[in-house]
Amino acid sequence: MTIFRWLGAIAILLAASVSIPAAEARTSSCAIAPTGKPSAVTVPGTGRSLILYLPAGLAPGKPAPLILLFHGSGGSARAVLDKSRLAETADRNGFIIAAADGGIAVKTGFVWNIPGVPAVGGRMPIASDADDVGFVGQAIDWLIAQRCVDRSRVYATGISGGGRMTSWLGCVDAGRFAAIAPVVGLRAGNPLAGDPTRPDPATCRPSRPMPILAFAGDADTTNPITGGGSPYWQYPMRAAEARWAELNACKIPIASRSVASDVYEEGYTGCRDNADVRVWVTIGGRHDWVVDNDAMWAFFATHRR
Repeated sequence: MTIFRWLGAIAILLAASVSIPAAEARTSSCAIAPTGKPSAVTVPGTGRSLILYLPAGLAPGKPAPLILLFHGSGGSARAVLDKSRLAETADRNGFIIAAADGGIAVKTGFVWNIPGVPAVGGRMPIASDADDVGFVGQAIDWLIAQRCVDRSRVYATGISGGGRMTSWLGCVDAGRFAAIAPVVGLRAGNPLAGDPTRPDPATCRPSRPMPILAFAGDADTTNPITGGGSPYWQYPMRAAEARWAELNACKIPIASRSVASDVYEEGYTGCRDNADVRVWVTIGGRHDWVVDNDAMWAFFATHRR
């Protein structure tokens, strides 16, 4: 009988040891929001919230890629999530979306705090305004700590002023992002004070090469690809392309080529760390979400940091 009791004790211990990893797997799953629908979650210590979309079929116990989605000036997190229809692409590909309201409230919504760049209406950010770059960093760190997000696969996109914010994050917080995709808002720093037709090199000094796939429309009158528009736009899209190509040490201009019946691609390749700078321009496209969401995700999916 003694040997049977001994064998039984071993069996119990083995069963317990097998069950531990399963329990750990359950507690390591991302459980801060339901899957398949947008949910508001508060980021601890910030007093601010995110609209979080966890894709249907999110793999349990496995941190997922994250796309930060930024609204345009006067917009909101919920509105840009609806407008972009990015959740449909998330469901097919298993990435998480996080959208937030900008830190500066205006009459119709919110704008992003980009130092030295006036918001809609000409208001310049002041020292007491919310630190949007800091908040985004805290939100990413929190999502990683919750075992929701793979820190090597964090990406950013946004429309108009959100494209400007996306570009700004590439300039000042490149270490957090594997790639970015500004929409009708590619920038490479603030307009140069003495010559606003050029970007100011001092305002965009990323810590690493930044892969970029931008989207634009050649009939955009708000941020014309040839330059002009509001004071916070001014320099042409191709000036931003060229500056990012310089920052990424790109060697080969991409000959303009058709990627769809009404879309052509331009930019630069042969860049350090494969950090290409590519722009998809929609013929007749205006200041809108002129994005092929599947193409954007395919580009993001090739990059990790």
